[in-house]
Amino acid sequence: MLQSQQQQQQQPIFQNHQHFQPHDQNNWHHAAQQQQAQQQQQHHQQQQQQQQQQQQQQQQQQQQQQPQFGMPSRPMLTPSQPSPAPNPQLSLMGVRAGTEEDPKVYGWILELMQGTNREAALLELSKKREQVDDLALILWHSVGVMTALLQEIISVYPLLMPSSLTAAASNRVCNALALLQCVASHNDTRGLFLNAHIPLFLYPFLNTTSKSRPFEYLRLTSLGVIGALVKNDSSDVINFLLSTEIIPLCLRIMETGSELSKTVAIFIVQKILLDDMGLAYICQTYERFYAVGTVLSNMVTQLVDQQTVRLLKHVVRCFLRLSDNPRAREALRQCLPEPLRDATFSSVLRDDAATKRCLAQLLINLSDCVVE
Repeated sequence: MLQSQQQQQQQPIFQNHQHFQPHDQNNWHHAAQQQQAQQQQQHHQQQQQQQQQQQQQQQQQQQQQQPQFGMPSRPMLTPSQPSPAPNPQLSLMGVRAGTEEDPKVYGWILELMQGTNREAALLELSKKREQVDDLALILWHSVGVMTALLQEIISVYPLLMPSSLTAAASNRVCNALALLQCVASHNDTRGLFLNAHIPLFLYPFLNTTSKSRPFEYLRLTSLGVIGALVKNDSSDVINFLLSTEIIPLCLRIMETGSELSKTVAIFIVQKILLDDMGLAYICQTYERFYAVGTVLSNMVTQLVDQQTVRLLKHVVRCFLRLSDNPRAREALRQCLPEPLRDATFSSVLRDDAATKRCLAQLLINLSDCVVE
């Protein structure tokens, strides 16, 4: 084929006009004009083809550069297929993709929205919440996911009174709460989480008093969500919590909860106190100060027997922060528990230099008040 083409190229262009003699100048000139016209036509066609190819390449490049809001970067799979494709809008929001866990994560997200195997999806996602980058963004921006999580929470309300919460139901809703904690912890979703008033859905759990293990686990996990909110010392978070009943709920748990629940509850109260707005709120009326001070004093009495360093350090820091307020300092001079004044906890705090310094500073603050 290639040889025949080469032979055709070597043959005279005017092979059909062999009777033309060289001395026939007019015929030769006419043939030359035809040849030139054919060459120009071929050249023009080649240029048109090249232009069309260039235009097609430019269009393809533009399509690749433009964000395809309605089209996934990878084909979406049906539920019967192994894993769904990630939503390209999540990539535009800063969600990282490309890890080996991505297909599994998006598969579990799809299960949450469909509800066919939601319990398993809740369990698997809660296990991966600290391993998958930006899982909070995926949860928040995936349509229907937050609604599904709230449905899980609301479905447990009828089991609270009378107390009929089973271990299986508690584990399931706690997995949903763990995902909410993931959203509450992320800097980009914390504000959205607050604006939606989602913490209020957890308060019925904090208001329970049953000491059974399912209820204790439910309260502890709910406290973890609130603890994740206050962990970053945001005034917006404190302002929101002060507009709710979080302080009395935490005070009740500090009195009657398990050691772990008490620790998280007093951590939340301590974070509220460390904020100037929170300290002013608690010290605004004597009733509020008395409620907080009484619970802290009762915890000191309990710690005399239990000798728990983890709880004691939070109690000391709460009293120290209260002493920064003039009226509270004056009251503490009269009502600070005696075990904090003497050497009752000296053996417990032997290896905790930071808490010993806080306790010493507390006593100095109260001594200054006496001098004044």
